[in-house]
Amino acid sequence: MSQRSEQLSLAEQTPEKLHWSFWFGVTFFVSVIVALGALSWFVIGKISAEETAPVTSVVISGEMPYTKKADIEQQIESIALNNFFNVDVNVVQQRVESLPWVYSVSVRKQWPNELKIYVVDQKPIAFWNGDFLLNEQGVAFQADSERINHFLPSLYGPEGSEGIALENYRNFNGLLSYANLAIDELLLSERYSWQLTLDDGVILNLGRENRVKRVQRFMDVYPKIKANKQADQQVKYVDLRYETGLSVGWKPQMAKERV
Repeated sequence: MSQRSEQLSLAEQTPEKLHWSFWFGVTFFVSVIVALGALSWFVIGKISAEETAPVTSVVISGEMPYTKKADIEQQIESIALNNFFNVDVNVVQQRVESLPWVYSVSVRKQWPNELKIYVVDQKPIAFWNGDFLLNEQGVAFQADSERINHFLPSLYGPEGSEGIALENYRNFNGLLSYANLAIDELLLSERYSWQLTLDDGVILNLGRENRVKRVQRFMDVYPKIKANKQADQQVKYVDLRYETGLSVGWKPQMAKERV
């Protein structure tokens, strides 16, 4: 009899326990849903806040002996930087590349609020036809030459001859350096005849053919020419447009020869 009573007692308690377990489960489920909702709201709010965060730091660096940071800042001042994610680095790059002294630009965003701009300037090798400059690749460009604080030679030639003029300038100048001479000016005529003005004022007429051999011939005889000049004379030009010889023009001695 007692065993049956215990079974009835357990049977009577089971519905209450099931009822309590059910509501506990419901309460836990609802709590989890609410917690997930709150977390989602927090994450979405944080992401939204980050997406509308402005760029507050613009870092400009690179190899810029001619371009000034103020030039770059002025160039991009009209670009909206009030939204980090919406800033188009391609637009920034195009704006900076349009500056006259700029050769190349790299732009990237650094999360969460920084814009990095790396600039490499043109490297001018010579003046070209008076109004332009030539870079290392023999490409002509226009820029403020007042920012150049060192000597550059002047090259002249027909349009489209920039590359060949620069190549020959380098070859001639390298050869003349063995005689402690350098080119101040190079002229390439429409008929592709070459004329050099050296840093001591002497003009070399090389003509069209055998230019390297003619420069070598000049270097061989130039010390003798200077040694045999009269006291009140200095060399004005050396014409090398001959198969084997040359001719020398003279001018009055200046107050001081260039060295």
